[in-house]
Amino acid sequence: MKISARNVIKGTIKAIEIGPVNAEVIIEVAPSLEMTSIITKNSCEKLGLAKGKEVYAVVKASNVMIGTE
Repeated sequence: MKISARNVIKGTIKAIEIGPVNAEVIIEVAPSLEMTSIITKNSCEKLGLAKGKEVYAVVKASNVMIGTE
């Protein structure tokens, strides 16, 4: 797999919650560190995603905002 995104993070699917249109995919990228992605249900099915499967989280953004209170 070759892509232009610089932020590619390897992880394992911890859980998937499938709704009528979208799927919430929780990826464990390190012990006690998770990332969550919302993708279409169709994409989830086409990728064959399942709990325990090794995947890559690809983050492509031109800006990262930081906030404080």
